Amino acid sequence: MIQLEKARELIETTLSMGRRSMLEPDAMTLMSIMGIPVPSFHLASSIEEAQKIAEALGYPVVLKVVSPDITHKSDVGGVKLNIVNPHQVSEKFNEILKNVREKAPEARVSGIMIQKMVPSATEVVVGALRDRQFGPVLMFGLGGIFIELLKDLSFRVAPVNKDDALDMIREIRGYPILIGYRGSPKLDTDAIADVIVRVSELMISIDKIDQLDLNPIMVYPSGLVALDVRIIPAYESGG
Repeated sequence: MIQLEKARELIETTLSMGRRSMLEPDAMTLMSIMGIPVPSFHLASSIEEAQKIAEALGYPVVLKVVSPDITHKSDVGGVKLNIVNPHQVSEKFNEILKNVREKAPEARVSGIMIQKMVPSATEVVVGALRDRQFGPVLMFGLGGIFIELLKDLSFRVAPVNKDDALDMIREIRGYPILIGYRGSPKLDTDAIADVIVRVSELMISIDKIDQLDLNPIMVYPSGLVALDVRIIPAYESGG
């Protein structure tokens, strides 16, 4: 069940703290509130806590720095993938902190997020931004090289319904990849459309979100998981 009031509270907390982006654990929680699947995760403040969380989640896991001052974690060496045992948790935990001290010495670190690693799959991207003229604008595309080099994207002005979202999906040039190109399995385009509709609802209902990016979303024959979430608050909104 979608809980817009809880989503609004998370945005208000980010605004009250003066943060330029929502902390990722809060952003992941907001997505879960909106009915968008995310991996299991917890925030750790020490190596010992990180090891306990990793054991509880089950290996492999991902480690990510959490900081109100770091928007692009990979740029500062703040993400470590495919951690498979407690020794690696300790090693990579320290490595992330060292990288941040060297590359973003002024950044405040809230902790390290331990996230369950999910199987690789076809990547898609869903995003939204608040345009001064048109209001909330939604974006969809395939991830990886398709968005970086080919700019294979579709756009709509919110709000959108399920049929609109399915049309967005069909419009991209890479659509055959999603429906079983050359014998590959057909992927869950209905689940993608549901995510687009929920992002639309969020942007329409809460005008204090300026930008939102789900990148990447791993899509499977049944279901999907949003691995990374970035939410930028709108400090000049009307409500």
